[in-house]
Amino acid sequence: MKYPSLLLMLCLLQACTEAPKRLYLNQTDGEVAEQLEVWPRNGDVPRYAYAGELTGQNNFRTSPDHEASRTLKILSWLVGLDPTRAEKPVILQRPQGGVVDEQGRIYVSDVSRQAVFVFDPLLGELHVWEWADRSKRFRSPVGLAIRKDGEVLVADSELGQVVRLSADGKPQGVFGYGDLQRPTGIALDHDSGRVYVADTRANDIKIYDQHGELIDKFGQAGDQAGQLNAPTYITVSEGRVYVTDTLNARIQVFDTQGRWLQLIGERGHYIGNLNRPKGIAVSQDGLLYVVESYYDSLLVFDRNGEFLMPIGGPGSQPGEFMLPAGVWLDDHGRVYVSDMLNGRISIFQFLGADQ
Repeated sequence: MKYPSLLLMLCLLQACTEAPKRLYLNQTDGEVAEQLEVWPRNGDVPRYAYAGELTGQNNFRTSPDHEASRTLKILSWLVGLDPTRAEKPVILQRPQGGVVDEQGRIYVSDVSRQAVFVFDPLLGELHVWEWADRSKRFRSPVGLAIRKDGEVLVADSELGQVVRLSADGKPQGVFGYGDLQRPTGIALDHDSGRVYVADTRANDIKIYDQHGELIDKFGQAGDQAGQLNAPTYITVSEGRVYVTDTLNARIQVFDTQGRWLQLIGERGHYIGNLNRPKGIAVSQDGLLYVVESYYDSLLVFDRNGEFLMPIGGPGSQPGEFMLPAGVWLDDHGRVYVSDMLNGRISIFQFLGADQ
């Protein structure tokens, strides 16, 4: 070999890259933004700050500045190796739904990649789960939920069923096949163990017990209170079931038995109106987050359904969206939004309401 010392250094650097990695929330081009993006932007007290984004394998590295990686590329070129021949990094393509477990692992469904991504900050690893059972791959995974025992539930709209996965991604069975036409959103009532599934094509919400048996359903096609038109995402909080009634451009609230309680939002052209609501989440403080996909924004409402403020807007810069889909929360005040056409998860930090 022409450059033995360089080759030795290259091997040492490659060994360094195999050291335990950490999860970094990428900012613009992997660098920390010069000025922190905050909302609202009208000079009021900041309530949310842009915290970064998840895109895939490149979120995991041994250092935040990629210095070893850049040096490795240079040395690879010097010894005649082509770094461009390396496998392409595993990245999100069209993320949809998501959830964070008690250990901080972030799960993301990707309808284009036909898989579930698992960002594990504890192990410094990214896992991609592709199999709905031992012989069948996911086709269009959308909604995600996690039971207290770690079992992961995946609503696949094309397979027409809910897939059960173990905590390490192994298929454990399915339910809903034959009942569900096009399942999208899914949510758990941890108190009762019931599973709520938004069936977009059937215009209803189906309720399953903890064993996957269909026990009830509510909603039907229409635009009156309690009726639905292509429901998509769903969440359960404090005995209430929140449903994005997407083509009726509103949020509907039911109790856990399916009795109608409340309408939130209305169609319109003003900031805070709903036109194509998608993802929905409720914080421990009672704040309601709704993805407004038509206007590329995240809307924040109070516990009474009163509009508080928007986050985002159309674009590809930090804090902007292109056809956002799901929204979910963790226990540290972070808000995750699947920015579908930008192929990323945008993350915002809640700064509190009383600063």
